[in-house]
Amino acid sequence: MPDNIQHSTFNIQHSAAGGDPCGVLLVDKEPDMTSHDAVAICRRQLKFKKIGHCGTLDPMATGLLMLVIGRATKIQDLLMSEDKQYHGTLTLGATTSSQDKESDILEQKEVPPFSAEQIDAAFDKYTGNFEQIPPMVSAIKKDGVPLYKLARKGIEVERKARAVYVTDYTINRIALPEVEFTVNCSKGFYVRTYAHDIGQDLGCGAHLSALRRSRSGKFTVDKAMKASDLKTASADDIRNSLISLAEISLMRGA
Repeated sequence: MPDNIQHSTFNIQHSAAGGDPCGVLLVDKEPDMTSHDAVAICRRQLKFKKIGHCGTLDPMATGLLMLVIGRATKIQDLLMSEDKQYHGTLTLGATTSSQDKESDILEQKEVPPFSAEQIDAAFDKYTGNFEQIPPMVSAIKKDGVPLYKLARKGIEVERKARAVYVTDYTINRIALPEVEFTVNCSKGFYVRTYAHDIGQDLGCGAHLSALRRSRSGKFTVDKAMKASDLKTASADDIRNSLISLAEISLMRGA
């Protein structure tokens, strides 16, 4: 966020006027907290119901969760459409039904002594535009029912491939069976599926064992309120931390 934007001053004045809260709150989500949990906490602290979030983070994931409050809910879709950055860890040699560490292992295979070049080649295949088949454990709906609810009943249905893209990636550390990476990607991108598919291409399988969202559009997690602080924040604390619609317009160059 540009240093010359002084959003706190705007929102202190807005709060003093006694109007409904309005703006975007950046939250650094904790592990085992759902996106809905964060919304519920914010509603309780603000005593205000018109709050949504911009893109679900899996319970195991941490990092940037954007809450839209009051009139800011009108730009929810716009904010969700922007590119994201994630830091993740995939663990080779084990596939799971959810494609992450949150479910039982389906298959285990020995992990060959891959070179850095072999790992990089597997990642490089998934750059630019390509298609992903969403995992069964996802919020996508089939006939109005979220897929994860069907998955809990042991039901698997056909999913349509979705167009996604990766603008770039970095392999940060290789300590087999783990590979740590950073990926910049489109909205609707499943990092779990990314890890799973790379594991399939390498022939030994893989699942996502850690995930943190660090950026969404021009918003970054280093500017976010920690989830632990949100739980004890006063209504004024939250109001003073909001990014106003005017600031968002400036940031987006509108």
